[in-house]
Amino acid sequence: MARVHPQESTSSSSSCNCSQKETYTLWMKSLVLHSNGCTVYDSNGDIVYRVDNYDRKGRRKVNLMDLQGGVLYTIHKKFLGFGRWDGYRSSGSKPWFKVKRCHKIVNGKVVCEIRVGRQRYCIVRMNGKATFTIANMEGQVVAQVKQKQSSAGIVLGDDVLTLEVEEDTDHSLIMAFVTVYGLICGRM
Repeated sequence: MARVHPQESTSSSSSCNCSQKETYTLWMKSLVLHSNGCTVYDSNGDIVYRVDNYDRKGRRKVNLMDLQGGVLYTIHKKFLGFGRWDGYRSSGSKPWFKVKRCHKIVNGKVVCEIRVGRQRYCIVRMNGKATFTIANMEGQVVAQVKQKQSSAGIVLGDDVLTLEVEEDTDHSLIMAFVTVYGLICGRM
């Protein structure tokens, strides 16, 4: 079987759509046959991001790519650290962000801590299987994921989600956080 191999990204313009609020549709299926991952569509129905994972277990190394296969982030699970992931930009050799799965309870919800340089974020699981928010440490929600509903109000399957990203936020970075959370929950 042929594989679709990711390419190194040469353009940073596709990696940041920061200035406006956007709603994405996440389909928790890969476009590649017999592969784990997800496909992300923008509000116009165009594919914006994709995650393809050729590893059978699907949890050691994952690439977040743009539509053309340019790698935006590579996410590695740390072997010696339980519940730790490092995210690398396409051209970087040092981790751009670090995710630590926390085992503390905040208001009855599991929390993951994310560090991007000096900035800190957290992922808080809400009610429901796939509902969670990403917030900065001041408590401001920068993104929210929930099950997608049709315009008629019908809830779609567990593998179709809506991601709402606030303005002035790096959308590809938020998608990298969502990817890590998908790995934590065993959905990719």
